[in-house]
Amino acid sequence: MNNSAWQQAKHVLCLRLDSLGDVLMTTPAIRAIKESYPQRQITLLTSSAGAEVAPLVPEIDQVIVYNAPWTNLARPQPGSLLELTMIEQMKRACFDAAVIFTVYSQNPLPAALFCYLADIPLRLAHCRENPYQLLTDWQPELEPHNQLRHEVRRQLELVRSVGYQTSNEKLSLRVPATACQQTLARLEQLSLDQNRPWIVLHPGSTAASRRYPPEQFARVARLLVRHYGYQIIFTGVAAEQALVEGIRTQMKVPSYSLVGQLNLAEMAALLACSPLLISNNTGPVHIAAALGTPVVDLYALTNPQHTPWQVPHRVLFHDVPCRYCYRSVCPEGHHNCLRLVTPESVVAAAVELLSGQEPVSQPAPRRRTKRLVREKEGKGTHTNS
Repeated sequence: MNNSAWQQAKHVLCLRLDSLGDVLMTTPAIRAIKESYPQRQITLLTSSAGAEVAPLVPEIDQVIVYNAPWTNLARPQPGSLLELTMIEQMKRACFDAAVIFTVYSQNPLPAALFCYLADIPLRLAHCRENPYQLLTDWQPELEPHNQLRHEVRRQLELVRSVGYQTSNEKLSLRVPATACQQTLARLEQLSLDQNRPWIVLHPGSTAASRRYPPEQFARVARLLVRHYGYQIIFTGVAAEQALVEGIRTQMKVPSYSLVGQLNLAEMAALLACSPLLISNNTGPVHIAAALGTPVVDLYALTNPQHTPWQVPHRVLFHDVPCRYCYRSVCPEGHHNCLRLVTPESVVAAAVELLSGQEPVSQPAPRRRTKRLVREKEGKGTHTNS
């Protein structure tokens, strides 16, 4: 298909049927689609998990939530009524084009058939086999055997193949001013000492295979408090309350918790004003990266391509023969890719980042809580664009 047809497309459907972090890593490619024709309407079709972050992405005009049956986010249901209903909804929307974003381990053909049946005239994806009429444009799937790219780079190169480009390859995320004000109020309610530095620890993850052991998280936090004087704020969803409280008990030093108390916008506001995030490789890592907040990423070797993008960071793991298993539960049962990462090495990485010893051209970590909120009040939004 001639690229001119893609350039003339006024209403583009972007399919990213994964989770929050996957949507964020796709935002540079979405920006490329939008920038090539600013009046272009962008609709994101995504899972209920991915839809949480979409309202904070300025390039996205509309969101449709769909937990597709060919993903692990869908609940079992009898029959295909929901799929038929969604296809009719897509037809009525009269999309000019559809871009299907997938990781290399996913098959794009179910989504391609979905878009074909919805009569969307232009359809683009990576594909490992000849899709024939299901895709009008496609890039051969060469990963992981012939090449391996960061997820952001993969999607940028996909849309570049039909003429969509951007000079700004950063993740896109906008923090509402109200969320900043509410988060500052919560910090004040915690009685956080504004004269002492603080950092955020996020010990949870939806996948058990990506969780650093709680007792080692506790030692990391204890060393940071006792040896370096940092205040620790824990974050997580309500279901992770017991996990975090267990870590706080093992720490045997004071800490603070905002577990279950923040919506996604408020979590983003907290990370925007935090000097550092220490986290398992999960959604908050990509939120922090979008906001320029340095990250110590405890990176379980379930996959290789989702490291923090364009932000000062340290990726910590222990190499294992079973790396890149793509499993939610450790298939070997030993969790060695994380368990053998010492708490002392995590602390050393955190201290190094906090001291500004990082070659990436980003602002040095600094105390920015009240300054950041003043900026939000003055500008209304904060974006990395």
